[in-house]
Order: sequence, then structure tokens, then C-alpha cells
Amino acid sequence: MKHTLSLWLLLLTAPVLAAEDVFDLVDDALTKSFWHDQLRTRVSGLLDLEYYHFPQPPPGLIRAEGHNLFAPRLSLFLDAQAGANVYFFTQARFDTGFDPTDLGGQARMDEYALRITPWSDGHFNLQVGKFSTVVGGWVARHLSWENPFVNAPLPYENPTLVSDVEIPLTARSFRFVPGFDKYEFLPIIWGPVYAIGASVAGRIGIFEYAAEVKNAGVSSRPESWYDYDFSDPAFDFRVGVRPNEAWNIGFSGARGPYLRSDARPLAQESDLGEYQQFLLGQDISYARGHLQLWAEAFESRFEIPRLGNADVFAYYIELKYKLTPQLFAALRWNQEFFDSGADPTGQAIAEAHDVSRVDLALGYRFTAHTQLKLQYSIARGDFVSDRTKGTFAAQFTLRF
Repeated sequence: MKHTLSLWLLLLTAPVLAAEDVFDLVDDALTKSFWHDQLRTRVSGLLDLEYYHFPQPPPGLIRAEGHNLFAPRLSLFLDAQAGANVYFFTQARFDTGFDPTDLGGQARMDEYALRITPWSDGHFNLQVGKFSTVVGGWVARHLSWENPFVNAPLPYENPTLVSDVEIPLTARSFRFVPGFDKYEFLPIIWGPVYAIGASVAGRIGIFEYAAEVKNAGVSSRPESWYDYDFSDPAFDFRVGVRPNEAWNIGFSGARGPYLRSDARPLAQESDLGEYQQFLLGQDISYARGHLQLWAEAFESRFEIPRLGNADVFAYYIELKYKLTPQLFAALRWNQEFFDSGADPTGQAIAEAHDVSRVDLALGYRFTAHTQLKLQYSIARGDFVSDRTKGTFAAQFTLRF
């Protein structure tokens, strides 16, 4: 009986071990060194197969007809290290859109940047190119393998009633009108914000710092990240403290224009740079044993042409617990509140539904290269109504 059980275990684990051997061979083939190891390059990737089932309209920044969406995504990364001081990286993506859609496939170069580290102590790094923002704490773990959920926290993907292309003439017109595309409206932060610019970052003792100047603000849409010039640049920063290995506490700030040059109606003499978004953020994380905890809060103000200001406050609290070496569970509570002042006639500038959402996820890592996540989200309030809706999502990831 003992030998029979051992044989069954061997038969069950053999395919997994064989697959691991294949991935190890692929990893070796995609890793190269040149000139006596002075230049090292590595190609890696993520293949994500995502499925969503939702009511209409679809949640967040998803754009699709019907109630089901299959959205595959292939992300390819190139990392190159020249000596100890120069590092270059790129990210190319092949998918249905930066945010999931049913509009067909596309290819993009989301990131390409050069980083120079003059000294080995890590006190100073200079980076130039197209890369993710330094604001907040979620961006550092936004890729599918590190994110315990299928989607992003609410502040990074929930449209507000502020648009970069549709400018209201009066407070009464600052309402959602059926037939408008919600994709014309901006979240507080549009995902990882792969805009173009330069940054400095480093760590001194327990303190961290990062600052950047970019061509586009943190709420700008992906289609705009190439359109803005540096006539009115965006400035972002984050300062943090790591008192020990368990805790990481950070404070962020951002200022930048959010209107596009084709915003309508925009008076000819108007200066796009006069209408800014201001953002303050606080983030904290804790990790010990099987438990990880993250939380962020953002206060954002959008200057609305001819009307005044629109304010948004959003936060989330996220918990991940590793039940076994391969199985984990995650819970996230999100809320967003939209507020504004009054126009010259005394009317509220904007009226929008507050949003509350809970995300529950279960993940399983079959191997060091494959992972499956199942998620169910319940949200009250969205872009259109104050109803309660549920969304199911599944994501299978292959890492190589």
C-alpha cells in the first residue's frame, strides 16, 4: 500500500516537475550575458487570460457590450544591466486595450526607460523615459503576479464625473447623460500612469524619496500619454519611511493638467494649464508571516473651467492571507466620495453617487510559473445609479 501511494504521488507530480524543467530551460535561453558579463540581458513575460461576467454597464474602466468579456493579455519585458550603474527596461503589451475591452486586439510599448545609479549605496537614482508613476503604494505591485486581485483598487479605476474632453458650461449640465461614454471621464489615478518624463529616487537609512516630472498628470488617460508636451508639466512625489522590515509608510503628492487640447467647448483664449488636478495621498503596508496588509487614501481636487472645483476622496484597505504555501485569500474594501462647491448661481457643481465596493479573491499558485485567481466584487453606486451590483472575474497567469 505504501509503495502504491508513493507511485501515485510520483505520477501526479511528474507533469509539474517536467513543466518546471521546461520553464527553467526557457529562462536560461532568455537570459544572456556579453563582454565578460559586463552586459546582462533577460527577456521575461506574463500571459494573462482574464474573464469577466458583469451587469450593464460594466464596472470600472471596462468597455464591452453584453455581460461577458474574455480579455487575454501578453506582456513582454526586457531588462538589461550594463555594469553596476546602468539599467534599461521595456514593457510591450499585446491585448484588447490598456483597460479590458471587446474592441479587438492592439499592441503597445507601455514602458521604456534608462536608469543610472552613480553610487552603489542606493542614495540616488536618475531615470528617464516612459515609466510608471512614483505616486502611491499599489503601483509597485500592479502586475498580475504580485496583485492578489484581478482588478485595481477603486481610486485607480473608477471614473468620476470629471472629464478631460467634455467641459460643462453650467452646473446643471455637469451630470451624467445617458449615451455618454463613461470612458470620457477620469479616475483619480489612471492605473500605473505610464507617462513620459524623468525621476530621481533613493533611500537614505529608513527614509525613501522619489520625485518625477512628467508630460501628463496622474489622471490622464493612456491614449494621452504621448499627446501632452512639457509646456505645462506634471510634478509628482512620494516620501516614505521603513522603520523595520514589516512596515512601510508613505506620503504622495501630484499636480498636473488634466484637460486635453481637444476638450470641448474650450474658449480659444483659455489656457489648458489653468485647469489642474491636485492630489494628496497616504499609503501604509504591513507584512508578517502569512499576513499582508495595505491601505491607501487619496484627496483630489479638479479645477473645473468657469465653475469652480470638484473634490474626490477615495480609500481602500486590502488584506491578503496565505492559507497554504500555494493557496491565498484576499479581501479589499473600497470607497469613493465625490463632492464639489457651488457655481456663481449657488448650484452644486456636480452630483455623483458615492461608491462602496468589496472585493473577495481566492488565488492558487500551481507552480512557480502558473497562478489562478477567482474574484467576486459587490459594489453599491456607480457612474449611473445607486444600485448594488455583482461582478465575477477570473484570471489565469503564466509567468516565464
